[in-house]
Amino acid sequence: MILDLIASRNYAAKNDLGESEVRAMPMVLRIERTSPPSRTALLEAAAASAVAVCLDPRADVGGEWHEAVRAWVAGRIRKVSRRARGVQWDAVQELPGVTITVDGASVRSLLPVLVSETPREVAKLQISGSDLPVDEPGPVPAGARLLYVNPRVEMSAGKLAAQVGHASMLLAPRLSEDELKEWASLDYRCAVRTPSVAEWDSLIHRGDVVAVRDAGFTEVEPGTTTVLAV
Repeated sequence: MILDLIASRNYAAKNDLGESEVRAMPMVLRIERTSPPSRTALLEAAAASAVAVCLDPRADVGGEWHEAVRAWVAGRIRKVSRRARGVQWDAVQELPGVTITVDGASVRSLLPVLVSETPREVAKLQISGSDLPVDEPGPVPAGARLLYVNPRVEMSAGKLAAQVGHASMLLAPRLSEDELKEWASLDYRCAVRTPSVAEWDSLIHRGDVVAVRDAGFTEVEPGTTTVLAV
C-alpha cells in the first residue's frame, strides 16, 4: 500500500492544500559543535532513515504508523531538516521514528505530522546552520544504492538531506521483494555521490534511473532535478 502510493506520487507537484493541512516528515540531523559528521555520511544516513520509516512494519496496513505515513504520502510530500546536538538529540530519540548511523553520522527521520502539530522538541530546533564542507567519499559499499547529486546545483546539507530522502523513497517501489529484503538487511544503505557534469548528463537520459524534481519551496527553482537514484 505505502509503496504503491509512493510510486504514484509526483514529488514536484504543488497542490491546493492549505498550510495547516500540510504534513511533513521531520528529519533531525545530529551535528555536534565539537565533532561534526562528514557531509557525505550524514546525507547517506538521511537517505536510509527516510525510506526506513516508510518501510517499517509499523507503517504497514494495520500498523500504528500506517495512517500517518499514508496521509503524508497521499498529500504533498515534504521533509524538513533540522539540526540537533547534545540533549536536543537525546530528546528526539523519544519521538516515533527511525535513527540510522553511517560512519559516525546520525539522522533520525520522524513519523510525518501536520506542520501545525510539529512536536515541541522538534519545532525549537534550528533549520539553518546545517551545512557541512564537501568531502571526498571512499568506495561505494557493497549493496549500497547509488544516489547522484546534481553537480550544477548548490544546496545546503539540510536541503540535500531531504532530497536524498525523496530519492531513496522513490527508488523503493522499483525494487523487487527480494531486493527490498536485502536492502533492509543492510539498513537501507545508500551511497551519495556527485558525478561530473558529463556523467550527470549521461545518467539523466538513462531509462533505469529515478529522478527527484524539487517543488522549489527553498534554495532551488521549481522543477529542478536534484538527485538521481540508480
